[in-house]
Amino acid sequence: MAKVRMNHLMKALSGSIGGLVFRQMPDGSVLVSKAPDFSSRKFSKGQKDHQQRFREASAYARNAAKTQPVYAELAKATMRTAYNIALSDWFNSPVVHRAQQRDGRIFVEASDNVMVAKVVITMLDEEGNIVEMGEGIRGEGDWWEYIPKTTGETVIVEAWDLARNVTRHNFAKPLEFTERQ
Repeated sequence: MAKVRMNHLMKALSGSIGGLVFRQMPDGSVLVSKAPDFSSRKFSKGQKDHQQRFREASAYARNAAKTQPVYAELAKATMRTAYNIALSDWFNSPVVHRAQQRDGRIFVEASDNVMVAKVVITMLDEEGNIVEMGEGIRGEGDWWEYIPKTTGETVIVEAWDLARNVTRHNFAKPLEFTERQ
């Protein structure tokens, strides 16, 4: 793969010509590479499944890159585009690091490669029925806070990102400082 910088002839090229692929980069340079040949390739079921997931991620990223300003903001001063960051967000779920209960409040630490959009707390009774459900309020850093109105036997913590990926963890009460990876 060759990298061409600011050559006026190459600067206007994009796409494929004569078995070569020309790709414009965000910094103004042009990457030149040989066109791939997939004519005799047979894809496995796993590869086809991944290709379908990628099509779904690409559809999300095309729209989200235009409608979610956080992707454009994160792309500034990098070689990545808002589309690249949105695509990455689609493939990466949030992580719940810990949850704890203090002073009648539930605190949840959750992170994501882009941002955690919301944290939902669900309280269940002994039979598994929902007693209470609500969204946490963003605190400092990766911390979220929720003030329960009732008590339950089990607490379910859900962390959601912009791409609607969700990570769920069940905690038995009383909540203890629990590290999740």
